[in-house]
Order: sequence, then structure tokens, then C-alpha cells
Amino acid sequence: MSDSKRAITFDRVIRVIATLAIIAVAVWLIGILSNVLLPFCVACIISYLLEPVVEFQQKHLKLRHRSIPVFLTLLEAALIFGILAYFFIPSAIDEITQLEAMMKTSPRHHSSFIPPEIHEYFSRYFSHENISKYLSGSRMEAVLNKSTTVLAATVDFLMHTIEWLLTFIYVIFILLDYKRIMQGFRLLVPPKYREKTYLVLDDIKDNMDRYFRSQAVIACCAAVFYCIGFSIVGLPLSIVMGITVGLLYMIPYFQYVTLIPVIILCYINSMTGTCEFWPELGKCALVYVISQCICDYLLTPKIMGKTLGLNPAIILLSLSIWGTLLGIIGMIIALPLTAIIIAYYKQYILSSPKKEPSSPIRHKSV
Repeated sequence: MSDSKRAITFDRVIRVIATLAIIAVAVWLIGILSNVLLPFCVACIISYLLEPVVEFQQKHLKLRHRSIPVFLTLLEAALIFGILAYFFIPSAIDEITQLEAMMKTSPRHHSSFIPPEIHEYFSRYFSHENISKYLSGSRMEAVLNKSTTVLAATVDFLMHTIEWLLTFIYVIFILLDYKRIMQGFRLLVPPKYREKTYLVLDDIKDNMDRYFRSQAVIACCAAVFYCIGFSIVGLPLSIVMGITVGLLYMIPYFQYVTLIPVIILCYINSMTGTCEFWPELGKCALVYVISQCICDYLLTPKIMGKTLGLNPAIILLSLSIWGTLLGIIGMIIALPLTAIIIAYYKQYILSSPKKEPSSPIRHKSV
């Protein structure tokens, strides 16, 4: 082996070790500063989602400065969330009130489909009195008084308020200087590696755009399907559960977490005597199957096109890793980031570099 090959091999080893060390330090810092970085990460994602709207309004209003488009975008986003809250929150409160009244007035009912041991266990924790207390808020107040002091609760509330306020401030400043910030990040890359790095960054942006927008549309459709299905079945809190399933659609497989509260709601509904537990649960399971088939086999191929092509085990592993590092935000961005990392690993590491053919000009000159 020649000296030049040894030097290249040694250089590659040093680069790999340095890269691994940088990744390890970055992971360690993220773990330590996760609480501090979370508002900034949330602000970055919100800014990333709102940036196309800001650009659209700046282009069509023909404005040089971004302050007015940013203000209009934030105002429009606040109006949309306000309208959704105006229709959603009263409906949720009304459903909770109806469920509470139904639990207080209806007689106790034991479904013959449920074994006595299971019924006794559930009745101990989900009795009429306990559920009514939780729904009315008196139980939550007792738990609050028992577990923490008023001062601690006030401090916790203020800290969360400051976090949300800080996130909002981050969003404003990021949107105002979005292009300059992106250009600044690009200039951090050494000139020698800019071409390949810019290619990677552009691919990341394209994948993120396609994934998040497509997934958001599918999540909205899923929320509508589940709200309609749960309402037809007669499940308590049908609108709340449908919207919850839709929101969890942004994280792969997490919509199935809602099966637990659905089972509890089916049991509560059966305790009132209006239905039997197992038939009610079967109808809810049918809602899951039909909605999932529509979303996975009809909407996803049409809206998202070609899927990311990840093995379910890889998906769960990436959700665990990114969720540990960045919490709920990491779980949302886990899939596109993992797909990009795997694609570039296959392209630049696993694939053997092709030998460039000898230049015919050299042969002619010899």
C-alpha cells in the first residue's frame, strides 16, 4: 500500500472519529439543554410552517419589508385557532357535562359480557362517584391540594406561560429575518463542503415540505373520519376523541394510543345501561379499521405519493431516539430525518466510489 493511500485512509478514519465525537457532544448537549431548546425548536417548526404564507403575502402585496406580512400571518393563524377553539371547546364542555349528568342520573348497570372480576376491578376506579368527581373538577382540586402547594402551582403556571411567551417571541424574530438566518447557517459550512452540504439541505427541505404538508392534510381528514364515526357509534366525547386521533396522526402509530381512552369510554357508556360493552367496543374498532384503511390505502398514496419506505422496526427505533432527544418535537420530525440519513448513508458510505476512466486526451498526448 502506497503512502498516499495510507494518508487517505488515515484521513478518513480521523474524519469518522471527529464526526462521531461531534455527534456525541451534540447529543449530550441536547440532552442537558432540552428544556431550554424546546421553545426554540417549537418556534423553528412554527416559523417553518408559516414561512410560505409570509412569502405568499409579501409577494402578492408587493412589500419590501417583512414586518407587515409577518403580522398578517400571525393574525390569520390566531384567528384560525380562535375560530376552531370557539367551535371545539364549547362542544367538548357540553359533551363532558352531558356525560357527567348521565353518570349521576343513570342507575348502575353491569354488562353480562364482562367477567365479574374485571367489572369489580374497573368499578373500583371508574365508579359513578369517581368519574363524576373527575368530570366536575372537585377531584382534581383535591389532588392538586394534596400533591403540591398553591405557590408551587403558581410558579409552574408562570414558567409555562414564560415558555409559551418565549416561543411566540422566537417565532416573530425568526420570521422577520428568516432568509437571513437561513443564509447565515449556510455560510457556517466551510467553502470546501458547501456544494454537497447545500445539496443535502435542499433535499431535507424538500422532504420536510412534502412530508409535513401531506401528513397535515391526512391528519385533518382522519380527524373528520373519526369524529363522524364516533358520533354515529354514539361514543361519549366523540368530537374530542376524533380530533385527538387526528392530532396524533402526525406521529406514526400514535393514533392507536387512543384505544385506551376509547375502551374506558365504552365501559363508562355501558355502565349507564344505554348499550353493552363489547358491541360498543366492536363498533369503535370498526371505526378504526375503516378510517385507517381509507387513510392508508386511499389518501396516503394520492396525497403523499411514494412513502418513505422505512421498516416498522426502524420507525419505532427512530421515534424512540428522536423522542428522547427532543421530546414530542423529535417524534414529529423523526421519520423524514431518519429517511434522509439512511438515504445519504447508502449513497455516500455504502456505495463504492466509481473509478474515473482514464482521460482519452492523456492517451492521445502520450
